Amino acid sequence: MSIKKPQREYFLDSIRAYLMLLGIPFHMSLIYSGHQWAVNSAEPSSWLTLFNDFIHAFRMQVFFVISGYFSYMLYLRYQPQRWLKVRVERVGIPMLTAIPLLTLPQFFLLKSWTPAIGDWNHFGLYEKYNALVWHLVSHLWFLLVLVILTTLGIVLFKILRDGGKKQTTKTDYSELNWRKLTLSFIGFALIWGSIRRLVFIFQPALLTDGLFNFAVMQTLFYLPFFMLGAMAWKHPAIKALFLKFNPWTLVGSTGAFIAYLLNQRYSTGEGWLYEIDTVITLLMGLWMVNVVFTLGHKLLNSHSPRITYLVNASLFIYLVHHPLTLLYGIFITPAISNNTLGFFVGLAFVFGIAFVLYEIHLRIPLLRFLFSGKPPQAAKSPQQANS
Repeated sequence: MSIKKPQREYFLDSIRAYLMLLGIPFHMSLIYSGHQWAVNSAEPSSWLTLFNDFIHAFRMQVFFVISGYFSYMLYLRYQPQRWLKVRVERVGIPMLTAIPLLTLPQFFLLKSWTPAIGDWNHFGLYEKYNALVWHLVSHLWFLLVLVILTTLGIVLFKILRDGGKKQTTKTDYSELNWRKLTLSFIGFALIWGSIRRLVFIFQPALLTDGLFNFAVMQTLFYLPFFMLGAMAWKHPAIKALFLKFNPWTLVGSTGAFIAYLLNQRYSTGEGWLYEIDTVITLLMGLWMVNVVFTLGHKLLNSHSPRITYLVNASLFIYLVHHPLTLLYGIFITPAISNNTLGFFVGLAFVFGIAFVLYEIHLRIPLLRFLFSGKPPQAAKSPQQANS
């Protein structure tokens, strides 16, 4: 087992932080988009709808590649049981903290001030349970998926680490290319789509169940990205492929985004909307790994105290931004008639308050532990890099 601590991957830290922080413009633009949300402006904005769609089409796929990369790196550094404990604490404690402190108050906010919850008083027991799951997990879904993927990683990473030991020739993936990766992801998309279609045919009620969607369907969707990131750590040829710009990935991403827009506007949920969406977003996410990694490696691969601060702050900012965005949408959006102005005022409102709250929480050891999952002695300074 390797215990050597590698050189810091500054560009991956930066990308991870920026992808996390993109959650704020994503949800703020959702208010002003043509998509129905808990809160919407009086009239939708075309450019903010397009902007929202673009962020949604690739952001989390790239994020899970980076998560898999760093997770496998840490897996090699610790004993497996120690690794599982550390990773689940880092992800699970902030998730469990955010439910009573953030998403539960948010639930009552939505129930009282928006029609998002529905007629709660007339819900049956299961309907109330399911509504609570959808709204309490809410934007915390990716933390739940990370906990599940981390747990699965005990087995999957062991196979990845030990694979090939009994073979006379080891695969180094030097012959891997974007065509082969694309075909493999198309194959996975067909498997995922087939699973969803079978559920739709035989147990359609499951597709409206919050826990099933988050714990099963979302986990399955992001599993190949998570494992691809882990493989990029183990096999330098895969990482090199990601870091060498291929113009066809940019062309493919552009075409996939156009297909994504057309599918969202002209397909229906009863038809093949979700299955087509899976093929498109899996491929766009894969190709955008190359686009984002090459740009990040070129522009962001250096140490910066500002980036270190953002890396440390990004999870907390993401956790608190959602109720702040809803507060802005409910009480301030109606007072600003211009959508573009409202969007940028909203960004200033949410970012400003979120960073103030982040600085306050740094000075309260209990909150710092609850929102980072680190013991007090492991979170000594806001300038200390996040592992």
